Amino acid sequence: MRFKNQVAVITGGARDIGREISLRLAKEGAKVIVNYFGSEEAALETVSEIKQQGGEAIAVKGDMTKAADVQRLLDETRKLFGERVHILVNNAGGLVGRKTVEEMDEIFWDYVMNVNIKSVFLVVKYFSQLMPKGASIINLSSTAAKDGGGAGACAYATSKGAVSAFTRAMAKELGPRGIRVNALCPGMIDTAFHDKFTKPEMRHSYENTAPLRRQGQASEIADAVAFLASEESSFITGANIDINGGVLFS
Repeated sequence: MRFKNQVAVITGGARDIGREISLRLAKEGAKVIVNYFGSEEAALETVSEIKQQGGEAIAVKGDMTKAADVQRLLDETRKLFGERVHILVNNAGGLVGRKTVEEMDEIFWDYVMNVNIKSVFLVVKYFSQLMPKGASIINLSSTAAKDGGGAGACAYATSKGAVSAFTRAMAKELGPRGIRVNALCPGMIDTAFHDKFTKPEMRHSYENTAPLRRQGQASEIADAVAFLASEESSFITGANIDINGGVLFS
């Protein structure tokens, strides 16, 4: 129970990787706020499972690209669980769609940037005020931040590169307050994300070339989040940690 009496906020915490993170932190004692936007049913199911296992959780709807929604999430967190947030996981985001530079317009570009990096900026800006010494922020970046992403993922890769850079900047800014900031950079994880956006042949190719010869599991990302949120990683900050089965990029 490493996180007993601690409060954890997970944006995009209803399904796939976010769901596994919510369940894992709750299993170790955290009081969990599951933020969602378009996945209400999944959010309620996640909260229900946490409660069935004896944990505390609540689902709060909000678009993390909107300052007013982030403020509302903050207000709900304070009302329900008090004035301290010990773990903040910025998981909300997405590819949105695969488009080349020639195919995308300004609206698409701005939307991807808002979903993946503006959301992280706003959530950190608002919630860091509640984070005490020893607290931990974990951002979800991507291997796309290093390798530019697959076909049609230019905007996504660029936005995730910004998440990685923002992580380093916040580690410097919040470090003097004793708040650690790190990012995870998943590779091919077996989730609905890739069911929707990645062709089966691309996934098989990944499995055939990655040293571990498989895709990752959402639970393995949750394991890494739990480590970075714990005192076991007390001297790690500003890191962007690859979780990709051994696929390396310079």
